Amino acid sequence: MKVVIVGGVAGGATAAARIRRLDENAQIVVFERSGFVSYANCGLPYYIGGVITDPEELTLQTPERFWQRFRVDMRVRHEVTALHPQRKSVAVRDLETGRVFEERYDKLLLSPGARPTQPELPGVGLDRLFTLRTVEDTLRIRAFVEREKPRSAVLAGGGYIGLELAENLRGLGMDVTIVQRPQQLLNPLDYDMAAFVHAKMRQEGVKLMLGHSVAGFEADRNGVKVLLKGEAALKADLVILAIGVTPDTRIAKEAGLELGVKDSIVVNDRMETSEPDIYAVGDAVEVKHCVTGEQTLISLAGPANKQGRIAADNICGGHSVYGGSQGSSVIKVFDMTVATTGINERTAKKAGIDCDKIYLSPASHAAYYPGGRLMTMKVVFEKGSCRLLGAQIVGYEGVDKRIDVLASALYAGLNGVQLKELDLAYAPPYSSAKDPVNMAGFMIENIAQGNVKQFHWEEADALPRDGSAILLDARTPAEYARGHLEGFRNLPLDELREHLEELERDKPVYVVCQSGLRSYLACRILAQHGVDCCHLAGGYRLYEVIAKERCAAECAFPCGMEGNH
Repeated sequence: MKVVIVGGVAGGATAAARIRRLDENAQIVVFERSGFVSYANCGLPYYIGGVITDPEELTLQTPERFWQRFRVDMRVRHEVTALHPQRKSVAVRDLETGRVFEERYDKLLLSPGARPTQPELPGVGLDRLFTLRTVEDTLRIRAFVEREKPRSAVLAGGGYIGLELAENLRGLGMDVTIVQRPQQLLNPLDYDMAAFVHAKMRQEGVKLMLGHSVAGFEADRNGVKVLLKGEAALKADLVILAIGVTPDTRIAKEAGLELGVKDSIVVNDRMETSEPDIYAVGDAVEVKHCVTGEQTLISLAGPANKQGRIAADNICGGHSVYGGSQGSSVIKVFDMTVATTGINERTAKKAGIDCDKIYLSPASHAAYYPGGRLMTMKVVFEKGSCRLLGAQIVGYEGVDKRIDVLASALYAGLNGVQLKELDLAYAPPYSSAKDPVNMAGFMIENIAQGNVKQFHWEEADALPRDGSAILLDARTPAEYARGHLEGFRNLPLDELREHLEELERDKPVYVVCQSGLRSYLACRILAQHGVDCCHLAGGYRLYEVIAKERCAAECAFPCGMEGNH
C-alpha cells in the first residue's frame, strides 16, 4: 500500500507515524510546502520574543529523523498543486528546482492546514507587514526584529496568536497596539470574561482599539501607516496580521471534493472525504461540535492530532471514529491564564438553547495555605436539564486543572449538578476540600432546586431605584465605601437578622456582595423569612471589572472607578 500525505505538520505527521506503527510494509510519502515538518505552531510567538532561544526547539522532528525512525519519505519544499482522484495521483512541484511531477497513491491524506487570512487591502505586501503561521514566518519576523530593532508594533487581530505576540513584543520593550473589528478579544470568551483579559492587557501596557476596522497600509519613511476606517491612522515600525486563518482547500475544491463551512473539506466520522480513498484532517476540515451538533471549524492542535491518528487507523483497515470537537483551549496572557471548553453563552443563545450561567471566584487552593490567588469561573448550562454547555476561567494557578476537569465532565455527558459528586484530589497546596468544580455543581443545584434566584450584571443598572424594590449591599462598610452600585443600601450580612423587621415584605429584595457568596447567604436568610429575593451572580467584583472596561473603551483615559460610578 502506498500512502501519500499532503502536509507534514500536526495531523499529517501524526498520521505518518501511526501508519508506520500499524503497517511496516506501507510506502509513505509526505509532501510539505514549507521547509519544516512536525513543528510547534503554538510555540512560534515565544521564539520571536526570545523565550524560546533555539530555533531547533520549534521542530519536533526533522525529515532525516523521520526517515531514520519510521522510514517515512518526508519531502519538504514540495507543493502539491492538484489532485487527480480518477487516476489516483497528485501533481507536485519541487519548489527548489521547479520540477513538476505526478505521484500515484493507493490512499491519500489531506492535511494542508489553514493559511493566515489576508484581506484584500491596499498595502498588504509592504516589507514591514508580516503574517505568522510557519517557522519561516517566525524566522523572518525574528530577523527583522534583531536587524531593525522596532520600537512599536500594531497587531491586527485579537485572537490567540495576537495576544501571544502582544506579550512577547512587550517583553522586547515595544509599544504594542491591537486593532480589531470585534468589541472584545478572544472570541471563545463571553464579553464579561473577556473584560478581565482587557484589563490585564491594559495593565501590561498594551493599547486596545476594539471595534475598529483596518482600511489599509501605507509606507511611511521607516515605518508603516495603519489606516483605520473613520479614525486617524496609526504609525508603527512593525505590523503583523493576525486576524484569523482560512482553510487551505484550493486543491480540494478544484478536484471536486465536497466542501462545507468556509470552504472547509467535508469528512465523515472516519475522516473520509466525498472521494473514495481520500481522507482529510486538521484545520482544513469541518467537524461536528460536541455540544451543539452543528458543523464548525475548530483550528486547534489537539483535534488535528487526534484526527491524524483516526485517519491512519482507517487507512490501515481499522475502524476508528472521531466524535467531534468541543474547543477546549488555554492561553497564557502575561502572568494570567485563560481557558475555555464547550460553547459560551453567546453561542448557546445563537443556537437557540435556553441557557443559564453561574459565576464563582474561588481561590486556586485552600485559602489558609499561602499563595492562593483568585480565579473567576463562568459555567453555562441548559435550563431544566442542567446539561453542561461550556465553561470559561480567567485566573492564575489552577486554571488549567479546572478547565480540564470541566472539559472531561462535558465530554462524559455529566450535567451541572453532577459536578458536585466528582471525587477530586485535595491537599491544601493544590485545592480546597470542596474544589471549585464541586462548588460549581452546588451552585447549579441550588438554582435548579429553587434555593436561590439570581440576577446578572447586565440587569443591574435597570433595577428600579424608585423605592418599589429594596436594594441591599451585604458587604462590610469599608468595602461599600470603596465603591458600590447606585441606590444600594449597605447592610452587612452579619447584621442582617437584626434588621429584618425594617424590610417591607411586599417589595422584592436585590442583594449584592463582593463575589456572590455573602449575597447568597443573605438570600437564604431572607427567603426563610418570606422575602422574595435574588442576588447578583458574580458579585460587585464582576460588575466593577465590566464597568471599568466599558469606561476604558469609551474614554481616552481609563478612569479609576472611584466611589459611586
